[in-house]
Amino acid sequence: MTVLSASTAPPPQAPPAATGPRTLVVGASGFIGRFVAEASLSSGHPTYVLVRSSATTSPSKANTIKSLEDQGAILVTGSIGDKEVMIEAMRKYEIEVVISAVGGATILDQLTLAEAIKAVGSIKRFLPSEFGHDIDRAEPVEPGLTMYMEKRKVRRFIEEAAIPYTYICCNSIAAWPYHDNTHPADVLPPLDRFHIYGDGSVKAYFVAGTDIGKFTIKTINDDRTVNKSVHFRPPNNRVSINELASLWEKKIGRTLPRVTVEEDDLLAAAAEMCIPESVVASFTHDIFIKGCQVNFSLDKPTDLEATSLYPEMQFRTIDECFDEFVEKIMGGQAAAEKAAGKEGIGVPTSAPDALVITATCA
Repeated sequence: MTVLSASTAPPPQAPPAATGPRTLVVGASGFIGRFVAEASLSSGHPTYVLVRSSATTSPSKANTIKSLEDQGAILVTGSIGDKEVMIEAMRKYEIEVVISAVGGATILDQLTLAEAIKAVGSIKRFLPSEFGHDIDRAEPVEPGLTMYMEKRKVRRFIEEAAIPYTYICCNSIAAWPYHDNTHPADVLPPLDRFHIYGDGSVKAYFVAGTDIGKFTIKTINDDRTVNKSVHFRPPNNRVSINELASLWEKKIGRTLPRVTVEEDDLLAAAAEMCIPESVVASFTHDIFIKGCQVNFSLDKPTDLEATSLYPEMQFRTIDECFDEFVEKIMGGQAAAEKAAGKEGIGVPTSAPDALVITATCA
């Protein structure tokens, strides 16, 4: 048997060379941004993540950033509200694509980011923070309308500045749509009763977080999507709130009472101007009462649809996502019963408090 000495042993395998555009993700510690950054890393793109020095004050955001760094992301300290810092960073790292997933309070800061992108002059694509409805077609009540007006202002600036862009209209997150929660995807589907909006028949499109990231990154390598809006409309995931409820009942093996939330109830919740809960209520009204995701055709020359663009790629179904929710509930209950010295697992009548955190379909 031949024994290799340190001098004769083959060198360790180097990691595969990064491919694809050098991509800067802004807002990567947020819900959508994390999926986008992870998809960029998984695709082998050199991925840069903008972080503020204050990001470490939030344990959850710090953990997300650390996870992305462990996966190979390069951290860039700065703020999109500082034009000169952004110009310097984009030039230093030779950034080619900028993806923003910032939240409501910083939507208009993207104007400064866009000014920096324009000044750099070499950015091949900018994806501003959309990741919802087509903001030029939807018209929610306040306070959701204010957010849409701000996003429209960013769109118009990008277009007038002739910055190459792609708008991602991914519609709803694949989770139970709570109207009274800060983020509908932060809580498991109900185990006590359903809130049904209106008559429950209006349909919407539901997309898993990992699919939002995966298809978003797919678009930045596609010349067809330059200066276009890409809509995520997987046919199998076009369902009503009644259909969601029935599917969840099938998964947990029980029938839950259904409580109707009337249009006036949603409008009253929106009118309270309790931010961000009232924003969620206004969007819930727009989706499940007015049908903002399904009441128009993709008939503009700037409209593209993801399943048509990428027929070889599959979206996760709502059925699969709900299976994942059941696994989280069962796993959480099993852990609680083990700690209490009990045996036997059944679907609980209410979700354990420990599970009511980031329980979204990945």
